[in-house]
Amino acid sequence: MEATILKWVKNVGDSVELDDTIVEIATDKVDSEVPSPVAGTITKILFQENDTVAIGKVIAVIATEGEEAQPEASPASEQKPPSTKTNTSSTEKPQVELASANSGPSGKLESTSGNRFYSPLVRNIAQKENISQLELDQVSGSGANGRVTKKDMLAYIEQRKTQAPRTIPAANAPLSPATNGQSNQATTISNGQTEIVEMDRMRKLIADHMVMSKHTSPHVTSFVEVDVTNIVNWRNKVKSSFQSKYGEKITFTPIFIEAVAKAIKDYPMVNVSVDGTQIVVKKDINIGMATALPSGNLIVPVIRNADQLNLLGLSKQVNGLANKARNNQLKPQDIQDGTFTLTNVGTFGNVMGTPIINQPQVAILAVGAIRKKPAVVETEHGDFIGIRQMMFLSLSYDHRVVDGFLGGSFLRKIGDYLEAFDHKQIV
Repeated sequence: MEATILKWVKNVGDSVELDDTIVEIATDKVDSEVPSPVAGTITKILFQENDTVAIGKVIAVIATEGEEAQPEASPASEQKPPSTKTNTSSTEKPQVELASANSGPSGKLESTSGNRFYSPLVRNIAQKENISQLELDQVSGSGANGRVTKKDMLAYIEQRKTQAPRTIPAANAPLSPATNGQSNQATTISNGQTEIVEMDRMRKLIADHMVMSKHTSPHVTSFVEVDVTNIVNWRNKVKSSFQSKYGEKITFTPIFIEAVAKAIKDYPMVNVSVDGTQIVVKKDINIGMATALPSGNLIVPVIRNADQLNLLGLSKQVNGLANKARNNQLKPQDIQDGTFTLTNVGTFGNVMGTPIINQPQVAILAVGAIRKKPAVVETEHGDFIGIRQMMFLSLSYDHRVVDGFLGGSFLRKIGDYLEAFDHKQIV
């Protein structure tokens, strides 16, 4: 519904080519670069950095060939000193002032240092991470002529995780930059016993979203235990041949998603959202899967029309989205339009959980760790005790529209599909 402008890469008066990056924006948890749809000259910038803008709003004007380009001062440039030129020609790009009134320990970062040029995006990242000019000069660049790129900066920030945060010698001493690799400013009081960490932008979004979900939906959680022995044995048998034949790893996640999609077809009133007093029934079955980012935060990329994909198609989607998440390559469209969410708490060794609903959805499934347990096995020749691979499923649902019968029946149906998995199928 809206996006936040993180950084203008181009300024008023700059000429741009088709697909040149103009601006960096953030939508929910995803940062994206917006390319120019045409070649021309930027004549007007309508919003400043950190402004939040509704989707569909015009944020800049580009004069194309044949149009008279008369650059107008943008909101940001109007605040610059009179000596700053806003009608600079395309060969003389205006300098971008990144240092604010309270620029912190890193001070003002220059566009050039020695023989190196730093783009506005690189300087903006350095400013946010409290990287000084001296430290920035030490970052290895992989771009042309050794230029530091966004990828270089993100890799450098990741390396800083191995360094310990600096402590403050006195309560009134100036803050030292955090070196823990996160986009937080970590400080320690003089006695060294307490650390105060400012939430980064994504953590603030997650916190707000979780509180809003709890305030919006009365949560109820149901549990079932399912026997997934056939699934475990089948995967162990085919995983090598599956990867050899299709070039994809076969994990448990696509099998879980397949069962969820089948159960949603049986109980479509779980695949809904609430709009006031109206229930909006979704015809598409778009299943989100909670995935860890390199920062440790979670994001939920979405597999669209999951009910129309077989195990191979689901595996390709699951692996592709997981790789994009690990490499910070997700796009806004990758996390939009989900109608149901799956989260795997078993990844952390947990046997069950009570997940919080991903609004505006009305249900979320948590799958626990698979563990060997003694269990009663029913056969036509009688019952016996056997060693089975067992797993708990937890379903949290919005009790405004999903009552116990619907939620419990839907959860049990997922378990039934998992226990009825065809372990004789050939890949």
